[in-house]
Amino acid sequence: MLAYDDLLAFERQTQALAAIAGRLGWDQETMMPQGAANQRGEELAAIEAVLHARRTDPQVGEWLAAIDATTLDDVQKASIRLIRRDFDRSSKVPADLATELARVTSLSHRKWAAARAADDFDGFAPTLAHVLKLKRQEAQALAVGGDLYDALLDTYEPGARAADVASMFDALRPRLVALADRVLGASHQPAVLNKDFDEDKQIAISREIASAFGYDFAHGRIDKAVHPFSSGSGADVRITTRTSLSDPFNCIYSTIHETGHGSYEQHVDPAYALTPLGGGASMGVHESQSRIYENQLGRSRAFTSHLHARMRALFGDFGVADAESFFHTVNRVSPGFIRTEADELHYNLHIMLRFDLERALIAGDLAVSDLPEAWNNRFEADFGVKVDRPSNGVLQDVHWSAGLFGYFPTYTLGNVYAGCLNQVMRRDLPDLDSRLADGDTSAATGWLRENLQRHGSLREPKDTITQACGTPPTVEPLLSYLETKFTDLYRL
Repeated sequence: MLAYDDLLAFERQTQALAAIAGRLGWDQETMMPQGAANQRGEELAAIEAVLHARRTDPQVGEWLAAIDATTLDDVQKASIRLIRRDFDRSSKVPADLATELARVTSLSHRKWAAARAADDFDGFAPTLAHVLKLKRQEAQALAVGGDLYDALLDTYEPGARAADVASMFDALRPRLVALADRVLGASHQPAVLNKDFDEDKQIAISREIASAFGYDFAHGRIDKAVHPFSSGSGADVRITTRTSLSDPFNCIYSTIHETGHGSYEQHVDPAYALTPLGGGASMGVHESQSRIYENQLGRSRAFTSHLHARMRALFGDFGVADAESFFHTVNRVSPGFIRTEADELHYNLHIMLRFDLERALIAGDLAVSDLPEAWNNRFEADFGVKVDRPSNGVLQDVHWSAGLFGYFPTYTLGNVYAGCLNQVMRRDLPDLDSRLADGDTSAATGWLRENLQRHGSLREPKDTITQACGTPPTVEPLLSYLETKFTDLYRL
C-alpha cells in the first residue's frame, strides 16, 4: 500500500493547487479589478503549468504501475481509476498548449464580457478564433486520431459520445416541439410580471432560498456575476447570481440552480475531500442537481405557493394575487432569446442549437466569422423569432470564450437525469408536496444527498444515476413530467 499512500498524498497537493486556481477564476468573475486581467492571465497560466507538470509527472505512472488493484477496496479502486484517467489524458496534451490555453481563456473572458456589453461580436471574433484554434489542437492531442468533439465531450461527461447525444436529442426534440406548439397556441396564457423589484431585496430573498435548499453559508457565499456559476468543493463552495430590476425570477431561479451545484459539492462525503472522489461525478450529473432543484422542486406548484407568500411579504402587491396564478406565471412558456432564462420546454432546444454549432466549429465546418449568421438562422427556425442583437444571440454564453467546447450537451443530459431522479424521489417521498408548500425542502434535498450527492465521483456518471434510481437513465421520465405538467398548466 506504500505506492497507493504516496500517490494519494501527491494527489491531495495537486487537488489543493487546482482549488487555488479555481478560486482565482471565481475572483476573476466577481471581484477582480478590471485592470488586472492581463496579470491574472499570467497567474492562471503559471498555476496551470505547475498542475500539468504534476498531472504528467512520470512518478505518477510509476506509482500506478506499482499498485496491486486486487488489494484495493471500492473507494481506492475508484480513486486509482480517476487518477489514471487524468494522467493518461494530461500526458497527451503538450505542456505549452495547456499553459497557453489557461492564459488565453483567462484573457478572453474579460474580452467576452466587454463585447457582450457592447454587442460587438466582430471585436470579439479574433479572440474566439484563437481560443477555438487552441481547443482544436487540444482535441487532436486527446483524440489520437479519433473524433475531436468526442475527445472534448469526454472532459465533462466521461464515456459520452456525440453520436449518443445526437440520438438522445432526436428522441427529445419531436415531443418537445409538439408540446411547445400546443402550449403557445393555447387559449390560456399566464400573466407576466409588470413592475420593478428592488435588487437588494432580490439578493436577500435569494439568500433565504439558498439556505432553505440546504446551502451552507458557513462554507460558502453568494456574489453577483455576469453569468451565474458555482465554484469550489468541500469546505469552500461559492455560488453567484445576477439581478434584473424587472425580472426577479432571473435572480431567484439562477440562485436555486447554482445552489443545486453548490449543495452537491458541499455534501460529498468529507472523507473524499482533496481526493479524486471529492467532486461531482460529471457535469451532466452536476446539472441533474441544479435542474432538479430549480425546476422539479423550485418551480413546482407546491414550492411556488410558498415563494408567492414570501415575495408578497418582501415586495408587497406585485400584481399576481394568488398562488395558483403565480405558479402559472413562474412557469410561463415563451420562446425567449436567453438560455438561462428559458422555460422548461424550450431550454433543451437552446442546447441542441449550441451542440450542433460547436460540433461544426470543432470539425472545421463552420468558421467563427460565419457563426452569428448560423446562430441567427437556426434560432429563427427553431424559435420563430429573429435575434435582435449579439448579446441575445451568439454572445450570451460565457462557455466558448472560456474554451468549454463539449460542455453544452451536459445541460440536457442533466435534465434527463433530473427527470429520472424526480420520478423515483417522488415515489419514495409521497408527502413531498405538502412539505414544499411550507418551504421545507429537507426531505427532497436529504434524499438527493443520501442517494447521490454524498458519493461524489465514486461511480461513473451513468452508474451514479443508475445506482440512485435503480434503473439506467432514459428520456421518458423527463418527457412524461413535462407533458403532464404543461398539459395541466395550460389546460390543454
